[in-house]
Amino acid sequence: MSISISAMPDVPEDCELLGIPFYKGPDPAGATLPGDLDISWLVARGFEGKAGETQVFKFDDTTALAIGLGEANEVTLDSLRRAGAALSKAASKSRVAAFVLGATGSPFDAAAASQAVAEGALLGAYEFMEYKSAAKTPATERVVVVGGDAGGVQRGATVASAVAMARDLVNSPPSVMTPRRIAEVAGEVAQQNGLDITVLDEHAIEAERLGGLRGVSLGSDEPPRFIEMTYEPEGFESTIALVGKGITFDSGGLSLKPADGMMTMKTDMSGAAAVIGVMSTLPALAPKVKVIGLICATENLPGPKAIKPGDVLRARNGKTMEVLNTDAEGRLVLADGLSLAVEAGVDAIVDVATLTGACVVALGPDIAGLMTNNDGLRGQVQAAAERSGESLWHLPLPKQYRKHIDSEIADIKNIGASKGAGGAITAGLFLQEFVADTPWVHLDIAGPARADSDDGYVKKGGSGFGVRTLIDLVGTFQKP
Repeated sequence: MSISISAMPDVPEDCELLGIPFYKGPDPAGATLPGDLDISWLVARGFEGKAGETQVFKFDDTTALAIGLGEANEVTLDSLRRAGAALSKAASKSRVAAFVLGATGSPFDAAAASQAVAEGALLGAYEFMEYKSAAKTPATERVVVVGGDAGGVQRGATVASAVAMARDLVNSPPSVMTPRRIAEVAGEVAQQNGLDITVLDEHAIEAERLGGLRGVSLGSDEPPRFIEMTYEPEGFESTIALVGKGITFDSGGLSLKPADGMMTMKTDMSGAAAVIGVMSTLPALAPKVKVIGLICATENLPGPKAIKPGDVLRARNGKTMEVLNTDAEGRLVLADGLSLAVEAGVDAIVDVATLTGACVVALGPDIAGLMTNNDGLRGQVQAAAERSGESLWHLPLPKQYRKHIDSEIADIKNIGASKGAGGAITAGLFLQEFVADTPWVHLDIAGPARADSDDGYVKKGGSGFGVRTLIDLVGTFQKP
């Protein structure tokens, strides 16, 4: 990202906008407000410190922005992210902006609080301008976190850069961000960061018996790619695999989507984008765990060689899959990625995928579904998500629903037998067939992977959802 961010003990002399956070109250205040700040002017104008509330005022000959955090006992790290984003929004015409972190009297670790502010400030300034013919260069060049922890600010910048990368990948047109282009980007990330990478083309995919990925790809002239990225630190004691769904455009195949349903289907590679974003941070953040990123990339189109309802595909682990709806393709390609993760002997698997519209119906646009075969791993993922400000909700995988994916002619079928009811759970049960006994979490991000409007540090378009949670998880991972 083009904006630099750093920590300083004092407000820089060239600061043009100073962000000062306040708790909510009849006489709003932080624990240690700077200087001799007189808040009576703010109170007289109705400023209460409510979450998301802002008010511009003058302080020590500097333009200042009062930023509401809400009730002191309800402030979270995400409150600080949103406060950082509020500063970015107000600073669009300011070259240098600063955020007075010490004013919050934050109950959080200084590094964590500084990271949250940095993430919010940078992600709140994100814009995708690649195809704007009259794109304006933002005025902001530098943000300073006053009283912040330098390491936390740098970590926040690294995380924000990864989220921005994922957003860029998702926001790019599908004619540009093809499976081959995703593989090129992954290669560039690997080269820049010293990661190992292996890319399988369509011939190698067939030779390696990745029947789900190959089958879905047959309807497109654009060849598929399977990508394996590896971060392997010295002395690692555990290994985690991240598996990303990379459908670069999903028409539904022969089970064609309606026109309205296709308009945002470039977003269907958000899981792959998240994995690439996470992998880009690992050498800099240096977690003591080996991470294998697996990406299944293809288009799903209704070309003359497309798979048909009633066809049977064989996944890498040998299981046969009857395809009754070609628009339930994500689980078919993930079957191969999950199978390869098991073969690698990893200690845990997390897959991330825009998998089902049913999950959006169940949880709405802002919350991802979580399904798992291991409560220990579930707890780690949920804790990472809470720290990262990404909302997850645990959905069950009831054994009595397993019969819904029984097939008359194959091992399993790719849709349930209950006429759409429980569709997110049915998809999770399908994926569970490919993880054996390996601890595994499935994240269905179909809702939050794309935002319909700006909301704090989340900008309209691809959100980069999952990147922050997975980075946190990798950094704190313990064998379940």
